[in-house]
Amino acid sequence: MFSVQPTVWDEEIEGKISWTGGALPEDAGRVEISDACRAELDSLVAELSGNPLPLPALRVDDFELPECQDLMAAARRCLDDGPGFVLIDRLPLEQWSRDDAKAVYWLLCSMVERPVAQKWDGTMIYDVRDTGKKPGNGVRPDITNVEQNFHTDNSYNLCPPWFVSLLCLQTAKEGGISGLVSFYAAHNEMRRCHPELLPRLYENFVFDRQREHAPDDEKTLRHPMFEVSDEGLVARLSRFQVLNGQKLVGENLDPRGKAAMEAFEAILRDPSMVKEFFFEPGQIQIVDNRRCGHRRTGFTDWPEPERRRHLVRLWLRGSGRPFYNG
Repeated sequence: MFSVQPTVWDEEIEGKISWTGGALPEDAGRVEISDACRAELDSLVAELSGNPLPLPALRVDDFELPECQDLMAAARRCLDDGPGFVLIDRLPLEQWSRDDAKAVYWLLCSMVERPVAQKWDGTMIYDVRDTGKKPGNGVRPDITNVEQNFHTDNSYNLCPPWFVSLLCLQTAKEGGISGLVSFYAAHNEMRRCHPELLPRLYENFVFDRQREHAPDDEKTLRHPMFEVSDEGLVARLSRFQVLNGQKLVGENLDPRGKAAMEAFEAILRDPSMVKEFFFEPGQIQIVDNRRCGHRRTGFTDWPEPERRRHLVRLWLRGSGRPFYNG
């Protein structure tokens, strides 16, 4: 039998999505909450305080929020037709409770796309905090304080989210700097510098599924890091999960696969490719999980529990069902 060779995107990718950090305008992807939108949100918070509901029960259609709809339409344009990320500045945490902020955050993100489960057990709202554990099988790096590599969220799942959203509630004492990269710009660089290795990124790698599956299900998933689909070029990348996946199946990564992954990793870590920013309390970040990668540096936290770094994450996806596996 003859193996079918995967389709490789073999041309320069242009447009606003193909950016490098050094050439990106300072205000790229930034959307400010207007006074009119803020007034709507203040009224919303007052209404919810007298009519509490669990977050997954909150539906956009139950509220009149035209200014906020315009705000999030602008955010969606940044995701679809702009740099593939948006930073919304900001919710007034000094005036609202954290529960109020989470409710507003849920509704605003629901205007972009539908929130879906982030764990196999159906968890919809995910707290990103250091638990003191070390990353490994069953321990996601996002609940540690170690430095992350550029990655796409849930690269090891059957149906990853389209967009990853974070609300900053509290920052760390030191570190925790956020970073974004365009996988399209990195793909262009890989094609220029390592054309002989680029096709290997379109072949399968083994990903650790992080124990987010039924007890009798497979512990790993095999898929490429780049794939040409009806949506265009789609990235699913996590060096950490690939290294863990290889260990789980007891296989060494083939030399060409290792060389391709390391070459692409070096491109992603080039400072000229990266946009870095300090994520501030009240800000909302949304990233296109199919075309951009994200990371954060390692951090040192505050000793007081109430001051410790705390982000709230939502996964947004417009296809499949809201289950973890779609």
